[in-house]
Amino acid sequence: MQTIHARRARLPQGWAEDLRLTVADGRISALTTGVPPQEGDTRTDVLLPSLGNLHSHSFQRAMAGMTEVRAAGKDSFWTWRELMYRFMDHITPEQYEAIAALVFMEMQEAGYASVGEFHYVHHQPGGAHFDSLSELSERVFAAASQTGIGLTHLPVLYTYGGAGKQALNGGQQRFGNSVAEFAQLVSRARDLAARDLPQDARVGIAPHSLRATCPEDLAEVLQIQHGQPVHIHISEQPKEVADISAWLGARPVDWLLDNAPVDGRWCLIHATHMTASETARMAKSGAAAGLCPITEANLGDGPFNGVEYLQNGGAFGIGSDSNVRISLVEELRTLEYSQRLRDLARNVLVPGEGSVGETLYLGAAHGGAQALGRDGGRIETGALADLVAIDSEAAALCALAPEQLLDGLCFAAGDDTVTDVWSGGRHMVQHGRHIHRDQIVSGYKSAIKALMESL
Repeated sequence: MQTIHARRARLPQGWAEDLRLTVADGRISALTTGVPPQEGDTRTDVLLPSLGNLHSHSFQRAMAGMTEVRAAGKDSFWTWRELMYRFMDHITPEQYEAIAALVFMEMQEAGYASVGEFHYVHHQPGGAHFDSLSELSERVFAAASQTGIGLTHLPVLYTYGGAGKQALNGGQQRFGNSVAEFAQLVSRARDLAARDLPQDARVGIAPHSLRATCPEDLAEVLQIQHGQPVHIHISEQPKEVADISAWLGARPVDWLLDNAPVDGRWCLIHATHMTASETARMAKSGAAAGLCPITEANLGDGPFNGVEYLQNGGAFGIGSDSNVRISLVEELRTLEYSQRLRDLARNVLVPGEGSVGETLYLGAAHGGAQALGRDGGRIETGALADLVAIDSEAAALCALAPEQLLDGLCFAAGDDTVTDVWSGGRHMVQHGRHIHRDQIVSGYKSAIKALMESL
């Protein structure tokens, strides 16, 4: 058991002063407001529910900055993808683990308590299987254990190379599994997670996209969902929308909502290119939109239909996707700024009137917890202790009243305002640094040196 005292905290009902919080078995077991700190308390300034990073491809962190040179012709998501495949073919399991550990540590230092690892690299270059089908999932688990992050592991079903059951090719060979092989992988991963990871860990499933599976396989793989999260890429690129429409006779979001049991356990990643009707239908389905604004900007995907989505009561969370830049506050502000640039307006993503920062931060906390299958995203008795403390005396925040702090955090502050993070009660970031930072960074640098020598 541990106790935390916060000078100020954001509870579901609003701001509270002098909060004393008890954590037991990874959950908030008691809350008292209006009390002074006691001996043995971990003292914090401002305590908030932490966000979950609902969409990550951790290995892509190692290639950040390598694809920002314009090639002949028009660069696009699809040209970036080919470069990513070539880079990925050189990564060993040991390097994969070291990269994931760095990524998870950076997420926690940025204020995330948990992550949804959308994991699609399963095999050796060329597609040959490792001795253990779950080898690379095990590497992700090792990284999660080292960092203490709350993990929702999302093994990816990736059977085809494109819409219409095209064959896998090139780098895609490392992703491929039949539904039967995938079921074995998921079963193995669930057994290992139950044995080796904290009780807040989850193993869901992730059909990669409609273009990487087919209707029959999607229906079959949902039989192993077992109440766990289901994540899927959807409508990220105009070409994807055109290809799926030509093949299945409907736009991707419409097709999915018409043909799959989409509900609050689903997370639809990106959903960038939707009609007004698709936007409203998706919002009312209960699924969370998995938004990755920095990556979506980096890849030129386009902005999400945020205004219409929130007007229809849609849930959302944020993710760092390609991990080209890991920053919780920059994801939130980029989400809002994408709407402002498109609409030539200010303070866009708040239905009616009110604080944009509160709408973004608290909305993403709720939606991220939902998408990751974590009973968190709020500070109340019984919830998972996914918590972040920030320093309101930092230069970016010290002029603000309590009701302005989330606006300041989202639009003025950097990640350096984060002082502490608890992931399912595990106090992994203290005084702004991960407690295993030096070891993790050293391991990453050794791994990346060997990787670069192999390219």
